[in-house]
Amino acid sequence: MTRYVALLYSIILGGGRRLSMAPLRDMFAQLGYSGAETLLATGNVIFESPEADPRAIEARLETAFAERFGKPIEFIVRSEGDWLGLVERNPLPEASATSPAQVAVRVMRAPVSDDARALLEARVQPGESLRFVDGDIWIYIPEGISTSPLASVMTNARIGVGTSRNWNTVRKIVERLG
Repeated sequence: MTRYVALLYSIILGGGRRLSMAPLRDMFAQLGYSGAETLLATGNVIFESPEADPRAIEARLETAFAERFGKPIEFIVRSEGDWLGLVERNPLPEASATSPAQVAVRVMRAPVSDDARALLEARVQPGESLRFVDGDIWIYIPEGISTSPLASVMTNARIGVGTSRNWNTVRKIVERLG
């Protein structure tokens, strides 16, 4: 069995409804994934599976989610080892230590394209940092993501399927992995 981290793109179901974590854990159990634990009620799930292909797991989760909750939502799945590697390769360690809520990683399904990189690089403001590591996007925005022009282009439609987590959440996932 391999441990995985699954990240939902969104927990908003529409009509002012937010996904609660108990039905999400139940969905994982019904799919045969064991030990599903949610973290922070923001769409982070740690679970075990005998499956070895994260893309196959993503597809299975997305199909089940749409059927069960009536809305298509993207999942990004990484093995425990891949998640720990992502953390080890954090290119913004100083900012992560001093301003963890302002550092985020957008975990991507596929590596960022050259066009998406150019789009993001054109929007970085003075004082902000943007790094690309193993296909994922790391950002440091001291004033907060909502104040940056990067926010308007950090969408699946503009840069590819992915979802962002700030450094505090990334660390909490590592702690839960133990």
